[in-house]
Amino acid sequence: MKHLSSEKRKQLILIILLTVGAMIGTAYGLIKPEFQKREKLVQARRSTERRLQQMKQTIEHADQIEAQLCETKKQLDKIEEAMASGDLYSWAINTIRQFKLGYKVEIPQFSQIDGPREMSMLAGFPYKQATITIGGSASFYEFGKFVADFENQFPYVRLLNLSLEPIQGAAGDKERLSFKMQIAALVKPTTP
Repeated sequence: MKHLSSEKRKQLILIILLTVGAMIGTAYGLIKPEFQKREKLVQARRSTERRLQQMKQTIEHADQIEAQLCETKKQLDKIEEAMASGDLYSWAINTIRQFKLGYKVEIPQFSQIDGPREMSMLAGFPYKQATITIGGSASFYEFGKFVADFENQFPYVRLLNLSLEPIQGAAGDKERLSFKMQIAALVKPTTP
């Protein structure tokens, strides 16, 4: 480099810089995108292989899955048998009166039934719902037991808008409550 003239030296340095710049431009402009495409293809292949493995496992366990489906269908059919159907008002009153026999709960107030109407909580839900408001009185302990057991025995029924008030001047029982609540029950779908 010492033997080159200053103009030749500048030209050589310029050529070296342009060559390095072209190499860097080629690396970022052409090679890096290809590496990124390759990485995406590798990830897509891994994802496809995972899905294929899951499908193979599903096929291998198809008999077990079908048996579980049949068992779940039987359980659903059993639950649907006890669901509200026909005369909804009569079903609600009879169900509540029959259930309360084991508890010291008085329920003299029943509103008219509201429904059946579309289920408001879940869109596209295959069941409709009917709602009735009831009111009565009970001791704090008996009412708590009644509510807990009622929702546990009827998984397709929910107690809503519960309001409790102490009964003033109840003879001999300080823990006596008056209550009012809505009972929302799923209605058994009618088969076409």
